[in-house]
Amino acid sequence: MRQDKPGVLLVNLGTPDAPTTPAVKRYLQQFLSDPRVVDTPRPIWLPILHGIVLPFRSPRVAKLYASVWMEEGSPLLVFSKRQRDALAERVDMPVALGMSYGNPSLKSALDSLMAQGVTRLIVLPLYPQFSCSTVAAVWDGIADIFKGYRSLPDVQFIRDYADHPAYIAALKASVERSFAQHGQPDLLVLSYHGIPQRFVDEGDDYAQRCKDTTAALQQALGLRDDQIKMTFQSRFGREPWLQPYTDETMQNLPQKGVKHVQVMSPGFSADCLETLEEISEQNCEFFMHAGGDKFEYIPALNDDAEHIEMMVQLVNSRR
Repeated sequence: MRQDKPGVLLVNLGTPDAPTTPAVKRYLQQFLSDPRVVDTPRPIWLPILHGIVLPFRSPRVAKLYASVWMEEGSPLLVFSKRQRDALAERVDMPVALGMSYGNPSLKSALDSLMAQGVTRLIVLPLYPQFSCSTVAAVWDGIADIFKGYRSLPDVQFIRDYADHPAYIAALKASVERSFAQHGQPDLLVLSYHGIPQRFVDEGDDYAQRCKDTTAALQQALGLRDDQIKMTFQSRFGREPWLQPYTDETMQNLPQKGVKHVQVMSPGFSADCLETLEEISEQNCEFFMHAGGDKFEYIPALNDDAEHIEMMVQLVNSRR
């Protein structure tokens, strides 16, 4: 009889191996070549990517990574490893970490789990809100890797957890700690990573899942509508993305009488360039230069105990 052995695959986006131009260029090439991320026809996009985007963007992005790099490495990788290790201590099954782009690769993580005899694979993409550009890319990556396998495990794929009670409880605890430390702000801003508006128009329910998280957290915190706001960051290219944009919001809030803001990015399960540099530094500067008085960034959940407890609940529900 075939023995049932579950195992967990944690997946996040990925990160360069080093804060250098060559390493960032390798990472961006893999990331921006995925049609799930940029769906422009390949004959049009690839010459732009290799001729314009990579040569000009890589050196600039490398400097940004250098500004947030930790002693142990990239923040995203450091926190993701801590999440993996903390989860492994709580569940009686193998846990591996793979990245959609960069290292450790999805293939290395899957190969490790399969070598340990895993017959039931629980896939947990660390994206709270589904998007075709993130969660679906994980699905594609796993399917491509399994094309080389003669035998496949049963796959339990966790699509997202935007309004899971344990996730909302973890966010609530994080916000309350910040309020206790810095005082309650005039406005709590929830800044989610943006995607092209066209993706939503074509069926991606990401925007709705962001609204679900925002509504659940607002209810949990007991905030009025004028005390919380949802925005979208990190737009790329010229076509319209989900709005309102975080950077424009930060520049406009002070003239509306909002002088103290706290910002969190609930769509990021681990702190990374987009939170530590784009939000904590760039958008703080936008807000303060526009006349704001106080700006605090609320860290991602990272390896907080409440976050790990959520992962335990999600994994155990698929055992």
